[in-house]
Amino acid sequence: MLPPVETDTTIHAHATAELLMDRYGILTRGSVASEGTPGGFGLLYRVLARLEEMGRCRRGYFIEQLGAAQFAVPATVDRLRSFSEDAQLRKPEPTAVALAATDPANPYGAALPWPALEGGHRPGRKAGALVVLVDGNLALYAERGGKTLLSFTEDPAVLGLSAGALVGIIRRGAAEKMAIEKVNGQDVLDTDAAKALTHAGFYTTPKGLRYRV
Repeated sequence: MLPPVETDTTIHAHATAELLMDRYGILTRGSVASEGTPGGFGLLYRVLARLEEMGRCRRGYFIEQLGAAQFAVPATVDRLRSFSEDAQLRKPEPTAVALAATDPANPYGAALPWPALEGGHRPGRKAGALVVLVDGNLALYAERGGKTLLSFTEDPAVLGLSAGALVGIIRRGAAEKMAIEKVNGQDVLDTDAAKALTHAGFYTTPKGLRYRV
């Protein structure tokens, strides 16, 4: 009952390019690498350049420090411009969002490199891991199971928003209960992150902090 597999390599390559632009919004070399696309960015670049000539995508310097080889569909570019115009008119309140580390909406480890952090575990786009972004900046990274937490900020306000987002994703059932023992390689108790997590609803245990619905 399934349609036959498309054997035309040109059609398949065009469909792959359009799928990735739809998935990531702004398609960069890192995004293509994270997908393990056959032929890599070098092959896909030629397809994207052809789509640009056809008016089906645009190339530009959308994200700083990632070069000019970035591609997006026209609707995405228009939406980016609208956000830029809004930012000039008003400064919105910061927002936090918790995501699976492998979610295409998480640019770190794909379009962007992971921020440098001394000590502790290295973050990665691993199944079961979570990230918390505050206005697009990486604030927290939780390993699968939640025992180890990496904090990329010391700002109490940002930590508070991040802790709330982490609790929210557990309440919605999108993540399992958490029992955090370490943050940046140290015991979580008596840290700034612990204060924010406790205020958000975590409770203290002999080993660390715990939250369950």
